[in-house]
Amino acid sequence: MRAARLIKMVLLLQNRPSMTAAELAAELEVSERTVTRDALALSEAGVPVYADRGRSGGYRLVGGYRTRLTGLARGEAEALFLSGLPGALRDMGLEDAASAARLKVSAALLPSLRDAPESAARRFHLDAPGWYQEPETPELLAPVAEAVWDDLVIRARYRRGETEVDRELAPYGLVLKAGVWYLCARAGTSFRTYRVDRFTAVAVGGERFERDPDFDLPAFWEERAAEFARSILRAEVVVRLTEAGARRLPYVTDRAAAEEALGAGTAEDGLVRVVLRVENDEVAFGQLLGLGPEVEVLAPAALRERFAEAARGMAELYR
Repeated sequence: MRAARLIKMVLLLQNRPSMTAAELAAELEVSERTVTRDALALSEAGVPVYADRGRSGGYRLVGGYRTRLTGLARGEAEALFLSGLPGALRDMGLEDAASAARLKVSAALLPSLRDAPESAARRFHLDAPGWYQEPETPELLAPVAEAVWDDLVIRARYRRGETEVDRELAPYGLVLKAGVWYLCARAGTSFRTYRVDRFTAVAVGGERFERDPDFDLPAFWEERAAEFARSILRAEVVVRLTEAGARRLPYVTDRAAAEEALGAGTAEDGLVRVVLRVENDEVAFGQLLGLGPEVEVLAPAALRERFAEAARGMAELYR
C-alpha cells in the first residue's frame, strides 16, 4: 500500500513543477505528516525530492528527475479507454484504476505535451444518460463488471416479468444505452442481452470461460438493437402529412420507421400519405399528437376518432 503511494507521489511531482504538502495530502488521501515522512523516505531511497520552505513552499523533484515507473497495469490500461465516461467508471468500480492510468500516461509525456489531457478534457465530454431521468446505478453492476473483465462465469437470478429465472452466463460485454446498463452474455450456445438492473442475485466464481475470438461487441449490440426496434413496431397507422409534418415525423416517432414510411409515401394534393409502423395505437396517439394540425390520421378508424375527440376538446378549451 505504501509502495503504491510513494510511486504515485513521485508521478504527481513529475507532472507538476511543485506541490504543497496540503495538495499532496489531498491527492494521496493522507495527512500532511504522512506526506513529510514519505518525502523523507523517497529522498533516502535516492529520489531527489526537495522541500522548499516558507509559506509558498512545497515539494519538487530536482534536476529534471524522471521515473521509469510508468508502466500500466492491465486493469489500468483497459480502464484508460473508458476515461471519457467518468460516471460509468465509477459505477463499475474502476475510477481508481482509470485515475492511476491517466496519471502514469501524463508522467510519460514530454513537458511540452503535459497539458494535453487537461486540454482535451476542457473540450470534450460524453454524457451517456438520457434527458429527463435520474440515472440509477444497478446494485449488482460491480460484480458483473468484474466477471466481464476477468472472463468469469456467473450464476445469476434474473427477473422476467413477475417471475425469476436462474441462469449460468458467460458475460462477454457491458453496454450503457441512454443511462441503462445491459449485459451481452452467452447462455448455452446462444448470445443474449440482459438488463443489469433486473438481476436480483449474481455469484461470481473462479470458473473461467473461453471467449469466442470472433465475438464483436459493437456489431452484436447494433444488430440486437435494430432487431429490438423492429420487433416492437407491430402495428400500422395511415396518416397524411403537411411538408412541415413530414420534416418533423422522424423526431416524434421511431426514426428508421419514419424514414422508411416517408420514402414509400405518395403525394396527395400537396400532402404526403404514408403507412407508418408503430408500437401500438396508444403510443402512436402520444407521438403523433405532437405534430398538431400537421398530421391527419386516416386509419385505423378508432385512432382517427380519438384524434377527433382530442381536437374537439382542444377547440372547446381554447374557444
